Amino acid sequence: MKALTDSEIRAALTDLHGWRYEGGRLRAEFRFSDFAQAFGFMAHCAIHAEHLDHHPDWRNVYNRVEVELYTHDADSVTSRDLHLARLMSEAAALSLVHT
Repeated sequence: MKALTDSEIRAALTDLHGWRYEGGRLRAEFRFSDFAQAFGFMAHCAIHAEHLDHHPDWRNVYNRVEVELYTHDADSVTSRDLHLARLMSEAAALSLVHT
């Protein structure tokens, strides 16, 4: 998996609302109406992540899910991270996320 350049990553982020590039990783925070909705979002995303064989670093506290994406093998952000970020953003939009 090829590491993306900083400029490629920043260009891709223009289409990914709520995502930022910090410390060599893609990061986002999603807020939901309650714990069940946050956990449902995580369960939905876990299925996609498993299918892609690409797993996020994430943390859940009540209605908030913090996500960090990067490709461990490349020690950088790759197209796989951008793909999973898009899937997660779509899932959050379906959950009527509160950001």
